[in-house]
Amino acid sequence: MKNKLPLLIGAIVVIAALVFFMGGGDKTAKKSGDSSAPIVIPTHNWSSQIVMAYVIGGIFESMGNNVSYVNADSQAVYESIRIGDVTISHEVWESAFGKSFTTALDKGGLLDWGDHEARTLEDMGYPNWVADKGLCPGLPDWTALKNPDCAKNFVTPDSGGKGRMLEGPQTWHGDLIPQRVDALGLGDLWMVKFAGSADALWAELAAAEKEGRGTIIFNWTPNFTDGAGFTFIDFPPYTAGCRPEDGGDGKCGSPDGYLKKAVHEDFPTTHPGAAAAFKKMSFTTSHIGAMAALVDIDKMTHEDAAKKWLADNESVWKPFTK
Repeated sequence: MKNKLPLLIGAIVVIAALVFFMGGGDKTAKKSGDSSAPIVIPTHNWSSQIVMAYVIGGIFESMGNNVSYVNADSQAVYESIRIGDVTISHEVWESAFGKSFTTALDKGGLLDWGDHEARTLEDMGYPNWVADKGLCPGLPDWTALKNPDCAKNFVTPDSGGKGRMLEGPQTWHGDLIPQRVDALGLGDLWMVKFAGSADALWAELAAAEKEGRGTIIFNWTPNFTDGAGFTFIDFPPYTAGCRPEDGGDGKCGSPDGYLKKAVHEDFPTTHPGAAAAFKKMSFTTSHIGAMAALVDIDKMTHEDAAKKWLADNESVWKPFTK
């Protein structure tokens, strides 16, 4: 019996070590029952979305979860979530991505995980100094754009003598804005150019102000420009079915829309603790604008911006984890 005792003790030690390395040491994750498999969070191509990805990832990590990030197309991501390649989406903008989201939702495999407190608007508009300089009297009423004296103040070298509107990347909305310009009878005075990225929109704002010329760009709220002073143009009101893709004539602006969250259908089962926290997460317009400002104004990296936001806003996010 004495000879067998060391072997028995050794076996107990090995078993204990195996239990620890198989996850027994991850007390937070095990307490919530979450899998050790990584939660896959997508990043797109605008600042608030990327910063919020790292914010949410940081919250999940604080709960003991593993996280990975993948750059994903902002339209195709809902199909990726539906089939399980991506776990969540944290900024589903109704105007830009509502159709792709609903299509995936109807197929099954994707769950609507609720809305943020913030409401959204995505449309064409101008920095407030455009109005202060009197470059287009009558704005924000869209009919002011019919005035040739207005359009000439927005001409650029690449606009062929017409006033230029700078839309976001074409992958965001397709030809929605060019179609609207033509539908409203503005095509003789205005042209639409697509920016290559969100950063190109902010570069245009800075360049136009420096050059003293007018600029109309695509923008959205919540965004860092909420605090800087930006006005959206009042186009004819949005109604269901008014857009060409829905059979309408395109003579309408954008909706006051939701900002949703979405998850793969297995997420509540594989990561019940993280899923419950994500269900509770609801950021306001000011929260999201502040996230974007840390990058677009303060020039921080997305990762550092997320760390700072988390450190400065524990009272906001810690209740989500309870």
